[in-house]
Amino acid sequence: MTAAPAVAGRRLRPAVGLAIVLLVLIGVNVATHVVHAFALWVGPLLAVALVLFARRAGLNWSQLGLSRRHLWSGVKWGLLAVAVVGAVYVVGILVPLTRVAFLDSRYHLAVSGALFTAFVVIPVGTVVFEEVAFRSVLWGLLSRHVATWRVMVISSLLFGLWHVLPSLHLASANRGVGDALRSAGGMSAVLAVAGAVLVTTIGGLIAGELRRRSGSVLASAAMHWATNSLGVLFGLVAWQLAG
Repeated sequence: MTAAPAVAGRRLRPAVGLAIVLLVLIGVNVATHVVHAFALWVGPLLAVALVLFARRAGLNWSQLGLSRRHLWSGVKWGLLAVAVVGAVYVVGILVPLTRVAFLDSRYHLAVSGALFTAFVVIPVGTVVFEEVAFRSVLWGLLSRHVATWRVMVISSLLFGLWHVLPSLHLASANRGVGDALRSAGGMSAVLAVAGAVLVTTIGGLIAGELRRRSGSVLASAAMHWATNSLGVLFGLVAWQLAG
């Protein structure tokens, strides 16, 4: 008579673990983009807390993409990802049609501000927490119960939805997006958000594949950093060329 409740309890634990992680993600997203009460140092602390929670839930370092055994693989794939992103951005900045995509008023910064954003704010305040949340802890929890391709799809969709709030003002902040959606009128903000969700979902799939191939979250973190931080640095050049 006690076997059924025990089985039910075991089945409940994964759902509870996933629910807790999702609630943390929702709370952080709202605190960052609605309440504006998310300090730079909070992200790393929450990342550590999520890892400790995952370890408590029974995940090992390999399942979290944090094992030393896969460290070198993560470095190699990560460097390759940085090189590819950099090459794409070089082409993008050289072509006037795509150069406007780098003209984002949120990152129209002085050199010192851009360097601080690229090498401190983004890696510490964004990449560490998001990679640990989506492609370490959430990935590990999901991988216990569904196939890897499903893990990639689910985590990437959630990663895309994570970017709804940050992209609410994308159409007005980014000149390239604003120009492309000018004819949409009142729908431009909605289309910009939808586009951002789509692009970040695809980015999540690519990052997930890097994580899968390397076995290390370091690879996806490197791509994540390159996509964001190199965008800020190339934005310096774009703003200079724009006068």
